[in-house]
Amino acid sequence: MGKFDSPAPPMDEECAATWRFLIDTQFGGVVPEITEEIVPLARAYKLPTRETVLKEFPVSEEERSVPGPDAEIIVSVFTPRNHPGTGPGIVWLHGGGMVAGHRFGAESALRLAVASSSVVVSVEYRMPPEAPDPTPVDDCYAALLWTADHAAELGIDPAALILAGGSAGGGLAAGTALRVRDDGGPTLAGMLLLSPMLDDRMQTASAHMTGVLSWSRTSNETGWRMLLGDRAGTDDVSAYAAPGRATDLSGLPPTFIDVGSVDLFRDEAVAFTSTIWACGGDAELHVWSGGFHGYEGYAPNALLTVDTLAARERWLTRVLARARGHHSEFEAAREVRPRTEDHS
Repeated sequence: MGKFDSPAPPMDEECAATWRFLIDTQFGGVVPEITEEIVPLARAYKLPTRETVLKEFPVSEEERSVPGPDAEIIVSVFTPRNHPGTGPGIVWLHGGGMVAGHRFGAESALRLAVASSSVVVSVEYRMPPEAPDPTPVDDCYAALLWTADHAAELGIDPAALILAGGSAGGGLAAGTALRVRDDGGPTLAGMLLLSPMLDDRMQTASAHMTGVLSWSRTSNETGWRMLLGDRAGTDDVSAYAAPGRATDLSGLPPTFIDVGSVDLFRDEAVAFTSTIWACGGDAELHVWSGGFHGYEGYAPNALLTVDTLAARERWLTRVLARARGHHSEFEAAREVRPRTEDHS
């Protein structure tokens, strides 16, 4: 090991068996890593497609064009077939290390949407190197504003709007939430960050983890370097781009964060949650023993995955009940107030 290398904890055996099988059968026995030369190949990998998503989940999909800061942004609006007409909404930001992925990579959000009758707005944000920082967060923020402004049209209860993202999308969601707080954006009922990519400095023990990892330090360095250029790792990076740098995380919505113990992002996710708590915020953290980056996608039937998905769904159920309950109480109070004043 190198001077700063950190050993990886043991992987969950069930998930690890699936990961080793994929390495042998899909990657020629070589652990895949993202470099700038590999990015075009990673982008060419288009699974899941619209067709596979619609086959797997009982939802309909509509493509919409959203006004962005300097260009149109494409989103997919997924509506469950059992949608009651008005329900929760989830704005979803896909993963891909900041440089790959697409809006149909929304399985995590769609599982929650089917369970909660939520509409999902999945964002095709622009990516580096063609669109470096601050474009990705700007696009995500614009898509969130559009969703809030069109909530009634989309069948979304504005009191039950969730911002969510996985991996790079989790980092973008956190940066977008900071924009919402600082710019007075729409009220969010909650934020869901799944193995979020938060800190370009990569100074934690887990960021130096070695082993047969599904997301390596080399891949991580590539993503941040393409997003930030020469600014990566310097003091010239905003908390919107790398939310793990933020020291003030007050004013964020109730937040759910989960990450595996064998994930490069483990320690920055723990630190981010601790900062929310230190600022008096509401956060729930799960560090899944033996989980590696993306394990729930690689091993969807593993017991660890089942527990992970159940925890996300339980949190969402509680947060939505709380948000919609408060909204109902506010509306009831507003209706009662004139009658009370009339009798005074």
